[in-house]
Amino acid sequence: MDYKKAGVDIEAGYRSVELMKEHIAKTMRSEVLTDIGGFSGAFSMEKLKGMEHPVLVSGTDGVGTKLKLAFIMDRHDTVGIDCVAMCVNDIACAGGEPLFFLDYIACGKNYPQKIAQIVSGVAEGCVQAGAALIGGETAEMPGFYPEDEYDLAGFAVGAVDQKDLITGKGIRPGDLLVGIASSGVHSNGFSLVRKVFQMDEKTLGSYHEALGGTLGDVLLRPTKIYVKALRGVKESGVEIKGCSHITGGGFYENVPRMLPDGVKAVIRRDSYSVPPIFGMLQKDGQIEEKIMYNTFNMGIGMVMAVAPEDAGQAMDAVEKAGEKAYLIGEVKEGEKCCELA
Repeated sequence: MDYKKAGVDIEAGYRSVELMKEHIAKTMRSEVLTDIGGFSGAFSMEKLKGMEHPVLVSGTDGVGTKLKLAFIMDRHDTVGIDCVAMCVNDIACAGGEPLFFLDYIACGKNYPQKIAQIVSGVAEGCVQAGAALIGGETAEMPGFYPEDEYDLAGFAVGAVDQKDLITGKGIRPGDLLVGIASSGVHSNGFSLVRKVFQMDEKTLGSYHEALGGTLGDVLLRPTKIYVKALRGVKESGVEIKGCSHITGGGFYENVPRMLPDGVKAVIRRDSYSVPPIFGMLQKDGQIEEKIMYNTFNMGIGMVMAVAPEDAGQAMDAVEKAGEKAYLIGEVKEGEKCCELA
């Protein structure tokens, strides 16, 4: 008996690392002090010296049950983008610049080509975020996961000068809400998605004119990374008073997280066009509208609160960064909550 016969192939792990290296190399920053394959990743804090009061901000998350679609469709090169996005978008919400990222892949069996595909997506997400992929772990766990399945999670660290932290404390009645478009369902609500749609190759491979693609392609579309757009708003001179990443819990849970006491967010449903995938989900699943807005992002992946005189400039900066912006509502006096009008 040996480790391989017990289900853990150490040689496959070595091959996975070799296949990863070309993808990881694309994410490198000058601050990275170690090579991949060591026991830890080292990152120079030289960049923080230019800040008055440097603050580290961090985020950790996974992809969730969206991975089930990747298994069925045997497509593993985009879920890594989702993993990075879920972490770095939270950092960007605080005004932080993502610095580095680490991933964790747990699998039933280490198939080096598949692991390399997953990491290629992680690397692409890091490139989009400007973060270095400085380490990670691939854990082969036979008997714990089925051989053809895996879980994917990650952890990111960013930095911001304390004076530039986005806290929401300065939000006042009359401030306007700018929404940045999502790419679709992103990485939240898939436990409900999987109850609405049949999870098989035929259903996911079916083409829908209204979606402009197959159901599987639209659902697997990776989460938007908003680091560049939020940086663009900041560099345009606009103060982002508050910022909310619309993840699990939709509008009702996430928007109030950026608000101080004494104000509420009022969002107009007709201020933008909800992507067709959400209409299909609501119709096929017979889901109440409130549940839709309490589960999914409904086409808006990020919400910013800005002063009324800054809204136009903020939207221009978002568009310049390659994303779509909408003026979706305003802040009013009232008990802290999110209302849809």
